[in-house]
Amino acid sequence: MRTSYGPHPDQFVELTLPDGGGPAPVVVLLHGGFWRAAHGIELARPLAADLAAAGFAAVAVEYRRVGAGGGWPATLEDVAAAVDVLPDLAREGGDAAGRLDLADVAVVGHSAGGHLAAWVAGRGRLPEGAPGARPRVRIAAAVLQAGVLDLTLAAAQRMGNGAVQGLLGAEPDEAPERYAAADPVRLVPAGADLLCVHGRSDESVPPEQSARYAAAAAAVGERVDVRLVDGDHMVLIDPAGAPWALVRDWLRERAARPRGRSTLAP
Repeated sequence: MRTSYGPHPDQFVELTLPDGGGPAPVVVLLHGGFWRAAHGIELARPLAADLAAAGFAAVAVEYRRVGAGGGWPATLEDVAAAVDVLPDLAREGGDAAGRLDLADVAVVGHSAGGHLAAWVAGRGRLPEGAPGARPRVRIAAAVLQAGVLDLTLAAAQRMGNGAVQGLLGAEPDEAPERYAAADPVRLVPAGADLLCVHGRSDESVPPEQSARYAAAAAAVGERVDVRLVDGDHMVLIDPAGAPWALVRDWLRERAARPRGRSTLAP
């Protein structure tokens, strides 16, 4: 089921529902590709199918990317809008009505999608007027697979051949306000379940990125579960692989726990 959240061809979500008729916990999937137009939602579809088979309502997100209308602030605004459309999907007629458990919304992202997942989980910390501020939906959990989680460091290292500069349109010292509004290490969410999964031999996004996010979380009294696994950057999104099974099992275990408050923002 495809639903648009904006007029651009890349502003849509794909919902894959599990069997059965009751409400299911929601997992939002954000694909990677260093925020560039060369890669799209096709990277998330196999994971969405696997999660639906495991009992989740999987929401794969497409968004405007660098080279196709994206960049600052469009890419971030798109991800925020895609998450905030969930209550509308849950209420409208059709297959999704009554099928989305908005008391338990998790987000999963790989690489640049890991950045976007961490950012959308933490956007409640954004000041008024910043892109993505005032979220409509709270995120209860985030899984960050080889996420680009310290943008200033990644920019200094020219990670992805300048991918961060491509996203934000500037170096850190040229647009500090953009980095402050987009950098996950400055926006660790309060009270969310957080998991970082990183390949030990990842040369595209070094495991240092997950370590720095965990340190930033600890500095504000939050905790991140960091799991280093055997393999490189792409092994994490193989739906038949052990690293993905780790993610699926983690999501299942936390979804089985007693629920807290609704993730709908007041």
